[in-house]
Amino acid sequence: MVLSHRGETRRSTHPVVRRTREQVLALAPDEATRGVGLALASEHVWSDAGHAGPGAVWGVCRGDGVPYRTAVDTDGVSHTCSCTGGSRPCGHVLGLLLLLSSGAPIPEAQEPPWVLQWLADRRGQGVAAPEDPAAAVSAGRAAARRAERRAERVTGGAQELDQRLTDLLRGGLATTDRPDYGLWEETAARMIDAQAPGLAGRVREMGSVAASGPGWPARLLEECALLHLLDSAWLGLDRLPAPLAATVRARVGLTASAEGPAIRDQWLVLALHDAPEGRIVTRRIWLYGRESARTALLLSYGSPGRSPAQTLPVGAVIDAEVTPYPGGGGLRVVLGPRFGEPVVTTAPPPGGTTADAVAAYGKALRDDPWLDAWPATLRDVIPVPSADGWQLAGRTDGSALPVAPSALSRPGLWKLVALSGGGPLTVFGECGHRGFDPLAAWCPEAAESAGPGAAVALA
Repeated sequence: MVLSHRGETRRSTHPVVRRTREQVLALAPDEATRGVGLALASEHVWSDAGHAGPGAVWGVCRGDGVPYRTAVDTDGVSHTCSCTGGSRPCGHVLGLLLLLSSGAPIPEAQEPPWVLQWLADRRGQGVAAPEDPAAAVSAGRAAARRAERRAERVTGGAQELDQRLTDLLRGGLATTDRPDYGLWEETAARMIDAQAPGLAGRVREMGSVAASGPGWPARLLEECALLHLLDSAWLGLDRLPAPLAATVRARVGLTASAEGPAIRDQWLVLALHDAPEGRIVTRRIWLYGRESARTALLLSYGSPGRSPAQTLPVGAVIDAEVTPYPGGGGLRVVLGPRFGEPVVTTAPPPGGTTADAVAAYGKALRDDPWLDAWPATLRDVIPVPSADGWQLAGRTDGSALPVAPSALSRPGLWKLVALSGGGPLTVFGECGHRGFDPLAAWCPEAAESAGPGAAVALA
């Protein structure tokens, strides 16, 4: 058994209180923390776990190589964790509760000293009323101290990463294509220790570049340059304009809450796309506001083998409010209240030429140099084969965009070709430096199974 505790296991006479998975996820302060919790909902990352009757459950999480002691009062909302993350409840608390909700065999045991101390302190101090101004000020100061400590750890990680990149380039890139080359995973682990998951993710992605085919040294050098730019931007964060600083924080992996006034609109669901990222699955839902002419992105996360909970039907229109997150070009939003039921429509979003899509991506890069792609809708394009794969050619201006290599192996490409039949259609997708990734299409004479003009999901 992976879950264990010190001492003899006792048969439980008090069933531990288990929240449902949905109830646990509802406690998450933001999507990023929810994703961390889903990734940690595994027996393999927890040790010394136990519970004492129906009230308290605890464990030690080693998901990123650093032991974090986590305890939760399952009857209430109290929890403690030795991590220095700014969000509360943190991902470790969510991961432990998700593990509990899954029915994992957590044994009943005597509370270890650190849990007994936490329980004693909590009972001695009581719980401050939410309306207590002094308690609110104290909580705010504590959150600020946690954020400051995390920023210090991220800064140390960025400095170490900069030195590792310097050493890599000084020694040359030729050795990085060896099967036993372990710098990427080791460096990624160090960035996790520094609480900079964004840096860790980019480092892990670099590990696959050496196996990406001819020309990989040039691509690896490009990625090294972008990574160096990101950690340098973090080290000079106080000198950056506020919008760019928010983008850098998001790219490094610091969580932020959605802010600003809510935007109510008739939102057309453009596409839904799932992609694995390490141990979790990321779902991207693209929306287009018919009145605001704004494109928005919803992100949600699922644990391995399980789809994210959030879903919307492609091609439907929902009357809803969204609230944007800072940075990232203003694309990412959180979905707020919905009004009424979704309505299916056959009207595609307005679009432009392939040249317009490239220009929009280039403009977005000025605000976010680490942007891999930008959403775009192409009108009157035809999928045609090319020497390197496929491309989307404009019917009127003759311009063309290559289809991204990541889309060539997906069934959606052949669905797109069949839908077109050599004729023009409207295609929504993501335009980036690797090409255009088609995610949905509209055609005046769509297949009978889809209906004339209906949206056809390609992801």
